[in-house]
Amino acid sequence: MTLAVLSWLTDPWAEPLTRRALLEVVLLGVAGGALGCWIVFFNLSYSAESLAHGLLPGLVGAALLGLPLLLGGAAGLLVAALAVVFAGRLEGLDRDTAVAVVVTTLLGLGVLLALTPETPAGLQSLLFGDVLGVSDADLVLAALLAIAVLGVLWIVHDRLLVVGFDRLSAAGLGVRPLLVDIVLLVLLAAALLVAVQGLGNLLVVAVLIAPASAARLVTRRMGPMIVASGAIAVFAAAAGMYLSFHAGTAAGASIAGVLVLTYVAVAAVSGFGSRRLRPAAA
Repeated sequence: MTLAVLSWLTDPWAEPLTRRALLEVVLLGVAGGALGCWIVFFNLSYSAESLAHGLLPGLVGAALLGLPLLLGGAAGLLVAALAVVFAGRLEGLDRDTAVAVVVTTLLGLGVLLALTPETPAGLQSLLFGDVLGVSDADLVLAALLAIAVLGVLWIVHDRLLVVGFDRLSAAGLGVRPLLVDIVLLVLLAAALLVAVQGLGNLLVVAVLIAPASAARLVTRRMGPMIVASGAIAVFAAAAGMYLSFHAGTAAGASIAGVLVLTYVAVAAVSGFGSRRLRPAAA
């Protein structure tokens, strides 16, 4: 029995590709968990999803032209951002509606391009990811992303707090909200560009949003929230890899599924706890 349990725990890591996949997702989870806390705090969850879906045409176009995916993703992000800004300025059109139209259009365009006969084989990995196919270069990019995200967030931590809590008074305290917003969006764009190659266009948002959303149910202090978010992301990475190996499911989808289930479990437990602590009516 003991040997069977030990084999169940160790078998997934016998192959180098699964070890690289775990390290990739852990690095992305640490970076995404920390960045996701500020995305949730600044109410940018919809923006993160919009940018992630909006860069798909650029990724597919780069694959069709034989260009680096990072270059195509960057171009896709630029086009998506400009389209969102332009649509948001149209009179008589609600901003959220404009963003939804732009994102849906770009996502549909990306899918249409992916269905063309000239599309190279395996392009569906741009949608659902291929975390088991990460290379050493991908690991280096993920490590650099984690270092950059954590470093920049540490440097601008106080400014982020000031703008997040009181945007209108931030200028009086010597903090420029626009600059803080730009820094946060640049980090978000970088995270999307790096993470989308391993997790895919449709799953990358789960790593950015789900751990932070779950952590926010546990604590409202930003420091503990960042730590909890990173821990949840790492747990989901390992659990998702175990699920993928033993159940034969797609690795990226398994990780995303575990992230969502973790959020549901935390929400249920926190909701049950708050009901128990609520004083009885007189």
